[in-house]
Amino acid sequence: MSTSPRQLKFGAILTGVGTAQNEWLHPEIPGDASIDIDWYRQQAQQAEAAKFDLIFIVDSPYITPDSAPHYLNRLEPLTLLSAVAGATSKIGLVATLTTSYTEPFNVARQFASLDLISGGRAGWNVVTTGLEGAAGNFGREQHIDHTERYRRAGEHLQVVQGLWDSYEDDAFVRDKQSGVFLDPQRQHRLDHQGEFFSVTGPLNIARSPQGQPVIFQAGISESGRNLAANFAEGIFAGVDNFEDARAYYQDIKKRTAAAGRNPDHVTILPGIAPIIADTDEQAQAIDRERHGELDLYKALVQLGRPFNYHDFSQYPLDEAFPELGELGSNGYRGHAEHIKQVAREQGLTLRQAALRFAAPFSNFVGSPKTVADEIERWFVEGAVDGFNIRVGAPGEFARFTNEVLPLLRERGLFRSEYSHSTLRGHLGLPVPVNRHSAARAVQAPAASQPLHAVGA
Repeated sequence: MSTSPRQLKFGAILTGVGTAQNEWLHPEIPGDASIDIDWYRQQAQQAEAAKFDLIFIVDSPYITPDSAPHYLNRLEPLTLLSAVAGATSKIGLVATLTTSYTEPFNVARQFASLDLISGGRAGWNVVTTGLEGAAGNFGREQHIDHTERYRRAGEHLQVVQGLWDSYEDDAFVRDKQSGVFLDPQRQHRLDHQGEFFSVTGPLNIARSPQGQPVIFQAGISESGRNLAANFAEGIFAGVDNFEDARAYYQDIKKRTAAAGRNPDHVTILPGIAPIIADTDEQAQAIDRERHGELDLYKALVQLGRPFNYHDFSQYPLDEAFPELGELGSNGYRGHAEHIKQVAREQGLTLRQAALRFAAPFSNFVGSPKTVADEIERWFVEGAVDGFNIRVGAPGEFARFTNEVLPLLRERGLFRSEYSHSTLRGHLGLPVPVNRHSAARAVQAPAASQPLHAVGA
């Protein structure tokens, strides 16, 4: 067996009753799975037993009556993961939280708390919120403009990371004999004054064993890619074929290097939903059956979501996909532009586009060997660093962990045991040095020079 110098990374996307139309109908999925903490704990434990790197919780702050079942009724991600932390010991815990409708101090404190509760396993999936309806839930008459959202996100991240460095690692002396609890020279105010935020600091919580929570991002628009290049340590890429995945991978790595960061310190993980059966033919039959069960009206609603729930039912179904102009530019811009491009290049009708994106074509349908081969191809040929696996029915997830992962282990592509206990350790990321400690270390040699002279 040859061992790859790189190892695949895997995340498990836990979406309860599911973000697809009919997933909740599966007999193995409880009808209240999205609000059942025991369901989340069980899936997280299953993923941890398989040595996954992380679990990932999606979120957004706006729904309509036509939203997918999971979106309608689900637990808040940070509360959820705090409960899951106590039922696991190794697996990373990644929560989605928007920068558009939160304050940096609260976000910094929440994620720092999860990081300490879990022993250094927290990650933040940074989003800017693509749904215009969210504005009404946070006292705004209009959604923040796309370009402004990303400027705000960059400053938000700078403030949060600055707050996470409020305490140097040796700030808390805790010497009961001397009565000294804190070395005040190791506590630091932030005193940030920017375009969007004014934050004094310091944050009232220390760093965890991994230094800071890991930053994830999922944007595919130009603004999203630039934000990722400057901040992201993990990326949940929204790509659905090998060629697009490899182009995206190469683009992000180049942008990261251009930003002065190490491209190897950015892990790119597209989301996939493998369909596994004893044979390729059986798996393909399952895939066809799921496509055939789709409700066209619901597919049109789902198609409209990236366009801020635009009503596609007003257009003829069997004519060319409608010209939408700039529609979607202030929503999920990258996803909306991708839909327009695919519909245009493939000459899709509206009906075809709705069904195409309600149940997109998957490269990961087949026998365990077929799925393992395709995962290896994407990994070895430079399209991904790993994958986020969508967890639906526990039995289907078990087929992946019990039948696909052993094949990847035999090929030296995935771990058999954890070698670290933090999320940064799993992903091969360095622990960030506290900025104030780093500055002190730079100053120390110069400051010590006169002392040596006097001693001589």
